Amino acid sequence: MGDRAKTPAGAAGRAPTADRPSDIRNVVLVGHSGSGKTTLVEALAQTAGALNRAGRVEDGGTVSDHDEIEQRRHRSVQLSVVPVGWDGYKVNLIDTPGYADFVGELRAGLRAADAALFVVSAAQEADAVAASTRAIWEECAAVGMPRAVVVTHLDTARTGFTELTEVCAGLFGRDDPDAVLPLHLPVHGPEGADGHAPVTGLVGLLTERILDYSTGARQEEPPDEGRRDLIAEARARLIEGIIAESEDETLMERYLGGEPIAPETLVDDLEKAVARGAFHPVLAAAPAAEGGTQGLGTVELLELITRGFPSPLEHGPRAVTTPDGRPRPPVVCDPDGPLVAEVVKTAADPYVGRISLVRVFSGTLRPDETVHVCGHGLTEAHGTEPGADPDVRDPRERDPHEADDRIGGLTSPFGKQQRPVAHCVAGDLACVARLGHAETGDTVSAKDDPLLMEPWTLPEPLLPLAVRAHGKADEDRLSQGLARLVAEDPALRLEQNPDTRQMVLWCLGEAHQDVALERLRERHGVRVDAVPYEVALRETFGGASSGRGRHVKQSGGHGQYAICEIDVEPLPPGSGVEFVDKVVGGAVPRPFVSSVEKGVRAQAARGIATGHPLVDVRVTLRDGKAHSVDSSDAAFQTAGALALREAAADVPVRLLEPVDEIEVLVPDEYVGPVMSDLSGRRGRVVGTDRAGPGRTLVRAEVPETEIVRYAVDLRSVSHGTGRFDRTYARHEPMPPHLAEKVRQGAGRSS
Repeated sequence: MGDRAKTPAGAAGRAPTADRPSDIRNVVLVGHSGSGKTTLVEALAQTAGALNRAGRVEDGGTVSDHDEIEQRRHRSVQLSVVPVGWDGYKVNLIDTPGYADFVGELRAGLRAADAALFVVSAAQEADAVAASTRAIWEECAAVGMPRAVVVTHLDTARTGFTELTEVCAGLFGRDDPDAVLPLHLPVHGPEGADGHAPVTGLVGLLTERILDYSTGARQEEPPDEGRRDLIAEARARLIEGIIAESEDETLMERYLGGEPIAPETLVDDLEKAVARGAFHPVLAAAPAAEGGTQGLGTVELLELITRGFPSPLEHGPRAVTTPDGRPRPPVVCDPDGPLVAEVVKTAADPYVGRISLVRVFSGTLRPDETVHVCGHGLTEAHGTEPGADPDVRDPRERDPHEADDRIGGLTSPFGKQQRPVAHCVAGDLACVARLGHAETGDTVSAKDDPLLMEPWTLPEPLLPLAVRAHGKADEDRLSQGLARLVAEDPALRLEQNPDTRQMVLWCLGEAHQDVALERLRERHGVRVDAVPYEVALRETFGGASSGRGRHVKQSGGHGQYAICEIDVEPLPPGSGVEFVDKVVGGAVPRPFVSSVEKGVRAQAARGIATGHPLVDVRVTLRDGKAHSVDSSDAAFQTAGALALREAAADVPVRLLEPVDEIEVLVPDEYVGPVMSDLSGRRGRVVGTDRAGPGRTLVRAEVPETEIVRYAVDLRSVSHGTGRFDRTYARHEPMPPHLAEKVRQGAGRSS
């Protein structure tokens, strides 16, 4: 930040360590897909000496993207941590996916970090910056997390550095554009034959020194007179912004009075403003030139992280409770305090087993100690033993769980490598092997003083994926594989639908679905087939009717004899199936009345016309006949089912479809397209509300059959800026032409 050269504090192949929280910096890299976050992590690691040579995403050879799925797709799909050492500090660089389907990994990264680098690409349109980063910026602002902006891909820029900085100021500094300003300006080299002038260095606006990276290593040069006029205006605006956001009134008076301010004093104020989350510097970065050791701007970024970003000690106290919900005093970042850590990520290693990445918020985590693991239940399948049952009635249910577990070895992650460490102090991150009961979002605390942290919030997965085992061997392993899958990924929900009897994985998007299936196949050895998702339809009678069920058989020996007569009438929505006994004179003996009811309800559950459950009817048993020898419970159950089917033959059977109440949050400019799209889905818009600056909440009622893929379609309509929630409202009659298609499909399948 002060444009002073620094030397790496670590070496390639060795894990940086920290024994004091003040020497730790946890930084999450956030940005839209393709912005260059993973490449930036490689460049920072190389500059810090943790890597001898930076890898390339295109070649599938980066430290962060070490998973085979990531290497095939050439993009990040999970959170990864790359610790580096710089100037006596341990810096945990937390790389997160930029694609919206993996926002669960992003939220975990935000939870583990104390500051954020927002990476934006000059090679992409400004709209891409707005669509995927503004909401995350607002989340960070709500908790006061320090943030900086890093501009990448300047050599292939569609948008100039100055223009992109203004875009970021407009997006991220709505209340105060002067809170988002560049610390450096790019320096371009000679223009090549193609007319392109590459970026070869930076000019520091505070020191007015030239930082030349053209040789692949940082070199300082004195400013030339020709550049002074170009940077004077930007420098003055930067100084005024720093002083204003640091709230240093004395320095402001000195500056306005014309007194020269030493660069060291301005750097000190800059550090205060950044750490307070009030000022957000914009920097530029690029990988090192071929054969070089330091990428453009990487030294300046590491200086900003170590000197301008806060240590874990500066993070506010964390609220905790006992596992049964009783409040406890908040915990602070103290290595000698009570142990409180949180599982940020869970992964399965084919050789080691389950590996849990944890952030320690208080106390010190040591190998071979017994700890208490408890959680609110970010996933539904909490069992970890083979054969654990993952079936859940409601995909939104979250059941608490807790158990004692023993800490195995502690390691520091670095790509595929796990480097052993002796302990993990408050504020640091480490991996724990074989923490068998822990899931993502769980709290790890002392066995004799168990505590629980509230987990971070996640968007509800609303894209269903119905699966079934590919073969008999897969069927035997399916429950265990799915249980482990949802334990690793808190953004997945698992549901065994009681109506359709389908096993459903609820995901955030199509890419999330694809990765889940790949992990299930490759990590857990379970092959599944995706099948069409079935919406839980219902049937009901379109009018009153009567039916007679006669089940009389005599084939030698004990026979079967049961006759019953019923009346059926429709009821208001939500009434279910009501059974009434109006038999007089004992025509149907009392023990067999309940048998008729069982048969009626069993047939109603199986459906009449399309195989969907029958609801909202009253069935009245008014007469029947029995035989003293041949009548039985089974015979009258059969007669009850026959009577209901006969009654349905004389009246239309209507299909009912579920209707959901949905709330769609979108920027104002997309309200019209969203409302038009909802109308095309047979939706009824019931109102709109303001939801903050530039955002509108659209409320509507839409049949569930029309929004099965709305999680994907909304992104297209709103250019990736919209999100929605939905809740079941009721069942309503399906339009006749659509109901007929369902009947035809049921007829073909039968």
